[in-house]
Amino acid sequence: MAIERKSITFRLTLLFASLSTAVLLSLGLLIGALVERHFEELDMNMLVGELELLRHPLEKVHSDAELEALPEQLDDMLAGHRGLAVIVLKPDGQVLYSTEGVQFPPELRTGAGENSLHPMLWTDSGQRRYRGISTSTPTGIAGAAPAVVAVSTDLTQHEHFMQSFKTTLWTVVGLAALLSGFLGWMVARRGLAPLRAINCSVADITANHLDQRLPAVLFPAELAEVAQALNAMLARLEESFRRLSEFSADLAHELRTPVSNLLTQTQVTLSKTRTIKEYQNVLGSNVEEFERLSRMIADMLFLAKADNDLIIPHCEKVDLAAEVSSLFEFYEALLEEKSVSLTFSGGGTVFGDRLMLRRAIGNLLSNAIRHTPNNGRITVHAEAGGTSGIVLTVANTGETIAPEHLPRLFDRFYRMDASRQHSGEGAGLGLAITRSIAHAHGGEVRVRSESGVTTFGIRLPA
Repeated sequence: MAIERKSITFRLTLLFASLSTAVLLSLGLLIGALVERHFEELDMNMLVGELELLRHPLEKVHSDAELEALPEQLDDMLAGHRGLAVIVLKPDGQVLYSTEGVQFPPELRTGAGENSLHPMLWTDSGQRRYRGISTSTPTGIAGAAPAVVAVSTDLTQHEHFMQSFKTTLWTVVGLAALLSGFLGWMVARRGLAPLRAINCSVADITANHLDQRLPAVLFPAELAEVAQALNAMLARLEESFRRLSEFSADLAHELRTPVSNLLTQTQVTLSKTRTIKEYQNVLGSNVEEFERLSRMIADMLFLAKADNDLIIPHCEKVDLAAEVSSLFEFYEALLEEKSVSLTFSGGGTVFGDRLMLRRAIGNLLSNAIRHTPNNGRITVHAEAGGTSGIVLTVANTGETIAPEHLPRLFDRFYRMDASRQHSGEGAGLGLAITRSIAHAHGGEVRVRSESGVTTFGIRLPA
């Protein structure tokens, strides 16, 4: 079952709406709590004031007769105080004065004390809510216990206001959530427009149009980095496709020659009856072509492994001087044939795969011998380069290579001018293999050519 993936626009819209709703709701709840607290403070100020107002007449009473006449005075004092309820208890606990229709809880009627000014909330039988306080008040009657005075206020008006406020709050929060969601959708759509432009631009890029690039300067800073990364990737792909195309063409050309030779020679041989010796000569010639094909295929497999980091050198101690001397003996006959002098100086020891390093050095020597004219000279030198490792150079006299060719000499099947091409030897992969072996050992290769001397170098970690 496929999982539906939400778009970035939808996610940003939902996030924007949720954050806006949460902020508005928190702000509304805070305002509601502050309003509720403000009403409580107003009620307390009013109740404390009324309580103080009622205490003065009680303190001026000096006889029971004056106490009994006090309700009429209280009626006059409380005239016009809507929503205010009062109860006054005599020192003996009997009700002296009480507002009609209000039921005071026992805690306010009997529990009056020094700390009784703490507000109390209750609901009467008619589901009306009240907030009230009480206190004990001494009278002027000698030896009499203090009286109890309790006042309360009706909270109906406050509750109606808070209910209306909450209804308005939730309505505003809901509308704000919808509006913020719509605005968030518009902002997300506009903000992601450059991303859609990148998508459209990339959709037009195919294998045949890898030269196209994204206009990074037209995008915001965050997407400009993405565009630059995509441009860099396209540049690498273009270079890889170009080299792959050139490699395919070169490989086809290299394979076509030996295959064509084999086919032609075989067809000619089969065109009429031959002697056994003639068949042997043809088969011997075919064997040479097959060996050339076999070497080329083996070299291509080696380079393919190198490209995929599948070459893992076997580390052992390798004496460069001993390996170079051994190679000198191998090429001795060829050097004598061309009257080329060969010298070696320096030395050093590295840790690596002995067979791979021997192959890399052998490729450099073979390349130098092939391109050194008769009576020329080849110089091999190895020396420690400090922290950079050991550098082995192979220099040969001959024609100076043009600077534009130097960076590509280690490419596969690379061809320069006709004077530098080999004839019938190798497949143009030796230098490429040397570079792959150097990279597998954590080293590098380099070349320079000036004043009739071409120098190939390979640096290996010490």
